[in-house]
Amino acid sequence: MSESGIFIGAESGGGNPQTLELSRANRHGLIAGATGTGKTVTLQGIVEGLSKSGVPCFVADVKGDLSGLAMPGDPNAKNAEIFRQRATDIGLTDYALDGCPVQFWDLYGEQGHPIRTTVSEMGPLLLARLMNLNEVQEGVLNIAFTVADKEGLLLLDLDDLQSMLVHCGEEADQLTLQYGNVSKQSVGSIQRSLLQLRAQGGDHFFGEPALELSDFIVADDSGKGVVNVLAADKLMASPRLYSTFLLWLLSELFEQLPEIGDPDKPKLCFFFDEAHLLFDDAPPALFEKVEQVVRLIRSKGVGVYFITQNPIDIPDKIAAQLNNRIQHKLNAFTPRDQQAVKAAADTFRSNPAIDVATAITELKIGEALVSLLQPDGSPEPVQRSLIKPPSSRVGPLTPQERQVIVTTDAVGNKYDALVDRDSAEEILSAKANEAAAAAAASQAKTESDRQAAEQARTDAAAERERLKLQREQERLDVQRERQQEQAEARARREAARPTMADKIITSATRSAASSIGRSLGNQLLRGILGGLMRGR
Repeated sequence: MSESGIFIGAESGGGNPQTLELSRANRHGLIAGATGTGKTVTLQGIVEGLSKSGVPCFVADVKGDLSGLAMPGDPNAKNAEIFRQRATDIGLTDYALDGCPVQFWDLYGEQGHPIRTTVSEMGPLLLARLMNLNEVQEGVLNIAFTVADKEGLLLLDLDDLQSMLVHCGEEADQLTLQYGNVSKQSVGSIQRSLLQLRAQGGDHFFGEPALELSDFIVADDSGKGVVNVLAADKLMASPRLYSTFLLWLLSELFEQLPEIGDPDKPKLCFFFDEAHLLFDDAPPALFEKVEQVVRLIRSKGVGVYFITQNPIDIPDKIAAQLNNRIQHKLNAFTPRDQQAVKAAADTFRSNPAIDVATAITELKIGEALVSLLQPDGSPEPVQRSLIKPPSSRVGPLTPQERQVIVTTDAVGNKYDALVDRDSAEEILSAKANEAAAAAAASQAKTESDRQAAEQARTDAAAERERLKLQREQERLDVQRERQQEQAEARARREAARPTMADKIITSATRSAASSIGRSLGNQLLRGILGGLMRGR
């Protein structure tokens, strides 16, 4: 390795040495080749060179063997002699076994420090990609983020997002008038996608404390750049989460790092293994985001290197940004393989001494076609080279070795404990509890009023019934009094009515009196008449 570049390899005998210029290492790169052709060893050697030059790196460890970067290579390993011989063949006189300063990270917190971000930092675009939402559902998700910002609600974890979606569903009619259609069906679909994301372990990724990128971009006491190794073997079982996380990390680097143009050496180099996952089923908006980040992050001093089996997995607009290229063997067994061979051959600056298309199918393990940017920025003609052997261990660390490094690195326990501060879920839950309490109080008052009104109605009905009974009783009393008076009158009349004996006596008396009266009258009349007669 020279002061200005990293030795990549050379022809057998040391001819045509290939050097990755540090000042051009931020112009991105591609490492491609079929399985088992030496991509990982090539990647390992480049990372070692960058670290020794003081450049921090981030690598996704898909198979688990990149953890060996932390330890010097084993001189007694089965491939040790092969590596020593290769070093001799390419004229690498200062080859020595050595490790790199490493920090281990793991989204699940099992094989390294947890990596977390907040839902707000992830943003609706990447979340929509992560949850595989359609355009309508993505629009509703955007509205949820807008409402959260407007109402000052922090979206930190998936519980916050779920509560926010429930809130939007409850306010759907009002939000539709303000922002556009918010259907409860779309909200329900997003909720189901959230459940799937949780099932993939996505809830481990969202929360606090969120990752500070400054913990990535560091050097150790000796000036070596720290290599950040992401344990991705388990993460690969959720490829959408894997690709979205790495795209988020690139986006965060792009947004947070200042513009520095073309520095003497990169600020950070980012290695994206299984790169095709980034582009599989990517919607246009996301693809544009990837293209933008890859195209512009160079000026932030960040170099992005894609590692993939087939170079045609990388879309043309992205591949056009990858200036440093290392191509291992490709097979040409199928039409697609043949297309990949032709595409790979066409991307190199031609070398009259090499039939690139033929050479790609003939490369040995550890051999590659290399074309790197020269100091003046132009690509050098493609060369067929043996890749330099790695100085660090080829293969994974033991769990005990990994644990020692995790507990003794500079990060410490900064991210180990999950912090759950008040955010959207807690605030909305508190509001819901307050509303429920108010509703309960109102319901209790309403119930009390209802009971009072019902009691009043009951009392009024009882009073009406009492008055009715009272009036009926008074009527009966009057009727009884009247009947009693009538009875008394009848009794009096009956008492005043003469008996049969009285009637007989009265009749006899009346008859006798009548006879006496008639006798007296006759006598009187005769007396008067006699007197008259005598006077004559």
